[in-house]
Amino acid sequence: MANILITGCSSGIGRETALYLKQHSHRVFATARTQEDVQELQTLGLESYLLDLTQYDTIHSTLENILAVAGSLDVVFNNAGYGQPGAVEDLTTEVLKEQFESNLFGLHELTCAAIKIMRQQGYGKIIQHSSVLGIIALKFRGAYNASKYAIEGLNDTLRQELMGSNIHISVLNTGPVTSKFRENALKKFKQNIQIEGSAFEKVYKNELKARLENTQDSTPFNLPAIEVAKVVLRIIETKQPKPRYYITKATHLLGAFKRILPTSWLDRLLNKI
Repeated sequence: MANILITGCSSGIGRETALYLKQHSHRVFATARTQEDVQELQTLGLESYLLDLTQYDTIHSTLENILAVAGSLDVVFNNAGYGQPGAVEDLTTEVLKEQFESNLFGLHELTCAAIKIMRQQGYGKIIQHSSVLGIIALKFRGAYNASKYAIEGLNDTLRQELMGSNIHISVLNTGPVTSKFRENALKKFKQNIQIEGSAFEKVYKNELKARLENTQDSTPFNLPAIEVAKVVLRIIETKQPKPRYYITKATHLLGAFKRILPTSWLDRLLNKI
C-alpha cells in the first residue's frame, strides 16, 4: 500500500484517480482548493485536505498533516490546473501570471517540498500532469501551452538531477479526456478576455465561445478520466516507471507529427485543429 497525495480532486481526473487508487487498496490523500470540496470528498470515503496551489501555506500544512498520520509520502500526483483560453495578444501579463501561478509555480512549490521528504526517506515517485499541449501548441491556448511547456522543461531537468536518488519523475502527456476542464476554461475566458475590439472578435463569438460551451464529448480520441487513473496506478505499482506516458491517440499522433514534420508544415496542420 502506498501513501499518495493528489491535487485537484474536486472533479474529473483528480477525483476519478483518487477513488480508483483507493479501490486498489492504496491510501489516498485527495486535496482540493475549497473546504466545501474537501467535505464532499470526505463524504465519498476519501481522506481529504485543503490544498490551493496558489496558497503555499496550504501546501506545507497538508504535507505536515499527511506525514503526521501516515508517516511517509510515497507518491505525489500533481494533477491540479486549469486552461486560460484566448489569443496571446489578448492575454494581459497579470492573466498569464495567474495561469503560471496555478499550473507551474504551485506545482514547483509542492514538488520541491515533496523531494525533501522523499530524499529523507530514500525513495518516492512524483507524477506531473502535463498535456499533449506540452508537446505541441494550439492557437488560442497560449497561456496553457506555455505553462505546460514550462512543466516539461523543469521535469526534463529534474530527471537528470534526481538520478541515483531513487526518486522517480514521470510526466503524463494527456490528450482530450472527459472532465470539467472546458467548463472551467469558459469561466476564465469570460472573466479575462476582452472580446469586443479584439482582432479575433469574430472567431471568439462564432467559434471559440461555442466550442467551450459545447457540453458534448465530441472531441476526436476523447477518453474517460478512468484511463488516466489506470496509468497512474501502473506508475505507482511499477518499480522503474517510465519518464513519460502518452495518453490518448491524439497525443501519440501529434507527438509523432512533432518529431517528423518540418515546423512550417506542423504549424499549418495544427492551425486547422
